[in-house]
Amino acid sequence: MNNSNSSSELGNGFGRVIGIGSYLPENILTNDDLAKIVETNDQWITERTGIKTRHISDPEKDTTESMAIAAAQAAVKDAGIDPMEIGLIVVASTTPNILFPALAACVQAAVDADHAMCFDLNAACPGFITAYVTAQNYIRSGMVSCALVVGAENLSNYTNYEDRGTCILFGDGAGAVVLKADPDLQYDAIMRAAGKRSGCLRCESVMQKGKEKTPEFIKSNYINMDGQTVFKFAVTEVPKVVDDILAKTGTSADEIDYFILHQANRRIIESVAKHLKQPIEKFPMNIEKTGNTSSASIPILLNEMKKDGRLGEGKKKVVISSFGAGLIWGAFQTEM
Repeated sequence: MNNSNSSSELGNGFGRVIGIGSYLPENILTNDDLAKIVETNDQWITERTGIKTRHISDPEKDTTESMAIAAAQAAVKDAGIDPMEIGLIVVASTTPNILFPALAACVQAAVDADHAMCFDLNAACPGFITAYVTAQNYIRSGMVSCALVVGAENLSNYTNYEDRGTCILFGDGAGAVVLKADPDLQYDAIMRAAGKRSGCLRCESVMQKGKEKTPEFIKSNYINMDGQTVFKFAVTEVPKVVDDILAKTGTSADEIDYFILHQANRRIIESVAKHLKQPIEKFPMNIEKTGNTSSASIPILLNEMKKDGRLGEGKKKVVISSFGAGLIWGAFQTEM
């Protein structure tokens, strides 16, 4: 792999976010729209999830690839850098429209980052923070000094719109950040997994030899979730990992400007705020408008926060945390 930066030329430290971008499809599916498809209503969905609308991809123009590219291009433009500075591109996605080449290679071509190494990873909803932590380790090691991290999902392709427990939750979209080495940046992370508990959130591939296309197997090709189990997992483990990252960095919750959590369910976010005894205003949310966009949710929210002035110039201390299938969860603390 051709990489323009030798280790002797690289800066020390971790990567600071210098550019953010996102893409959301134009099509919007409201709770009232869903009520025409399955037995549900706006009040029931809103009370249980906090979701009002979600963006749904247009099959004529919105692939996971195209959304990842749009978010990446916006992030690179926002960073104001020469794309040839980018030494690494990581795309997190559970729902790629192509198995190979890697979506990261497609993004590389679109943004002209010809010196970047490229790969994808799948960690479901925590995919973005997993990719972010991975990129930080590449920067810290001196292997690269600039990285592009993307989360992109087309969850509507895997949503069973006859299952009211899941179809109300998910939306489509993509988000991206550019990281640049900064020796003065404060950063630390914790990542965890519990594979023995993975059965509560699962989606099987349709491409399996010897699998008869029975109704049961076809159903398994959509997102299947034990909602109560996942909810209990999130409200138990997310507060713990946030406590642990604060303890690891020697920071009190009061010192954190924002706790930016995966946008899965408003009640989960509220429970974390209550546990930490912090005002809900420190827990930004856009789930009402976007639904759960899996690995795209956090960078989409970060872009919204930068545009409205809540983030910028590295002056805010933030804790970012996500959780999901695997079961996988984690958190990191940094400055934005």
